[in-house]
Amino acid sequence: MRIARLIFVLVLTLLLSSKAVRAEEHQRGYLVHLPGVAGETWLDRWMLQGLEEGGLQSEFVLYDWTGDKPGIPALLARQRNDQEAQAVADQITRTFRADPARPIHVTAHSGGTGIAVWALEKLPDDVHVESVLLLAPALSPEYDLSRALKHVRKAMFVFTSRFDIAVLGAGTRLFGTMDGVKSDAAGLVGFVRPESADKTQYMKLIAMPYDSDWMRIGNIGDHIGSMSEQFAKEFLAKILLTGNIPAPTTSPSLQAKR
Repeated sequence: MRIARLIFVLVLTLLLSSKAVRAEEHQRGYLVHLPGVAGETWLDRWMLQGLEEGGLQSEFVLYDWTGDKPGIPALLARQRNDQEAQAVADQITRTFRADPARPIHVTAHSGGTGIAVWALEKLPDDVHVESVLLLAPALSPEYDLSRALKHVRKAMFVFTSRFDIAVLGAGTRLFGTMDGVKSDAAGLVGFVRPESADKTQYMKLIAMPYDSDWMRIGNIGDHIGSMSEQFAKEFLAKILLTGNIPAPTTSPSLQAKR
C-alpha cells in the first residue's frame, strides 16, 4: 500500500512539474532573430540582451543563416537563402505546434529581413507569429509582403532611416537587395505597397521612419542604430511586449536628461 501511494505521489509530481514547465515556456514566449549578411556578431547579441533587459521574457534564438560564407556571397546565394528560410519556417512551425498559445516573435536586421519574410511566407496556413521587427530591411521597396503578413497576428514594424545611405543606398544599388533588385532598399526609403498586394494585410505593416528623438536612447540613425542595446531595451522591447509604439519621452532615461 505504501509503495502504491509513493508511486502515485511520484507520478503526480512529474505531471505537475511538466505542466509548470509548459506554463513557464508559454509565459516566456519564443523569439528568433536573424542577423544581417555579416552573420552573427556582437551587435545581434547586444540587441537581444537589450530586449531581455527591457522585460521581454522569451527563449531567444539567434539563427545565423549565412553559414560559412558571410558578406556578399550570402547576399547573392538566393537558392541557399531559400533553404535557410525553410529551415527557419520549420522551426517556427514546430514551436507553434508544441504550444499554439505561446507568443512567437521574429526580429531581423538588414539582409536577415529577407530570410525572415521568406520564412513567414513558407509557414503553413494555420501557423502565425505575434509580431515582427524588420530593422533596416535590405529588401526592395516594392517587394510584396502580403503572403508574409498573412502569418502575422498583430503587426510588422519596419524601421527605416534616410541616413542609411552607404549600405542601403549605394550598397544595394551596386550589389542588389536580398531579392536581387539593384535599387535603394526599403530600409532607406520604406516599403511601397504594390497594386496587386493585399490591402487588408498591409494594414498590419507599420512604418517606423527614423526619429531624431531616438538618438537619446542609443539609435543614431545609421545602418546599425536600431541594434543598439539601449534602443532595444527602451523601445523595441516595449513594442514586442505591448504591440504598441512607445513614446520616446516616456523613457526614464530620457526624462532624466530633459
